[in-house]
Amino acid sequence: MLYALKIAARYLTASKAQTALLVAGVAVGVFIFIFMSALIGGLAEFILSRTVGDISHVTIEAENRDPAILIASEGHVLAVTERSRARTATLAEAATWIPLIEEVPGVVAVSPQITGAGFLTRGAQVAQVSVTGLEPGRESAILNLDGYMVEGSARLGSGTVVLGRRLADDLSLAEGQTVRLQSSGGASAVLTLSGIFETGNGMIDGSSVFVALPTARTLFVLPQGVTRIEIKLADLNAADATALRIRALTGLDAVPWTDGAGQLMEALNAQAQTGYFLKSFALITIVIGVASALLLSTYRRRPEIGIMRAMGAGRGFVVVVFVAQGALIGLMGGVAGASLGYLALLPFPARGDFRPGTLPLDITQGSYGLAITLTVIGAILASILPARAAARVDPVTAIGQ
Repeated sequence: MLYALKIAARYLTASKAQTALLVAGVAVGVFIFIFMSALIGGLAEFILSRTVGDISHVTIEAENRDPAILIASEGHVLAVTERSRARTATLAEAATWIPLIEEVPGVVAVSPQITGAGFLTRGAQVAQVSVTGLEPGRESAILNLDGYMVEGSARLGSGTVVLGRRLADDLSLAEGQTVRLQSSGGASAVLTLSGIFETGNGMIDGSSVFVALPTARTLFVLPQGVTRIEIKLADLNAADATALRIRALTGLDAVPWTDGAGQLMEALNAQAQTGYFLKSFALITIVIGVASALLLSTYRRRPEIGIMRAMGAGRGFVVVVFVAQGALIGLMGGVAGASLGYLALLPFPARGDFRPGTLPLDITQGSYGLAITLTVIGAILASILPARAAARVDPVTAIGQ
């Protein structure tokens, strides 16, 4: 085996220009494989971070109470409600459940919230808004308000409000000014604008208002409990399993983000399949290039092969020589291509620093080891046909040529 490797290496060094060209071709194929892996993986991460990174990965909502129903004798259904007794559905024992949820493996943040609709008024200007009451100190537990602030602070306190840039512009508001926030139930409060954020999401920036949890309790007349618990995970792909675990632990209806993201998941799967096709084509190119070069090498070295056979070398030995030659080409080209790919991806920003308008290449998803391994395997498979052709060379005919 060692002697076969020496002969294979000698064949490669005997035609340095051809070997260098072949290794370069393999390296280019590996570079394409790594580049596509980094691009497809980085693009998936970027899409998920923009669509799912700032939302709850698991959500627990309070169940709405259904109105009383009376069925008349004629079969008509009458829904009967009493306005004076209407109550917003709440999670009354949230304070008990939150410490349990925080201990679930994979949970990185829990945000108890009170949510509802309201109206933001400044003078004669009125805007319909979505109000979210957050616990002070947990303002950026789900949506990274701290990272999106363009004016003021995300810190919520008594009598303060934080809202989006688009909404602030619509109402001509600036930090430090006061506004009146009225809930859909009629309760209102005069608040001071303490911060303005800009996420780039028009819906959030144009209609979302954040206040402290005690302020939300006053607006929505909820002396205890919350209306929703949002949970963020270290691995958003584990949302389904974590939701099941939280349901078993608390008995609450924990809903993973994937329940309403069927189209997004289909798009990501289609993108991944496209990446597999492109990477497969790169590997096929490598196999064809190695096989073609080794077939040419077999034809050129027919006299040498005939001499080896005449000196007693068996067909198996000849096969090993050419398979080893293919493996060496694959290994050298794979390492060279992986190194070039890594160096080419170094200047691009890390996964956490992706910004709109930039190419989302994730250096950590280059699949370097996989690229080298598949290249060596592909080169070995590509060398089998030339190796078998070399082993079938007749010694007498080859030497006489």
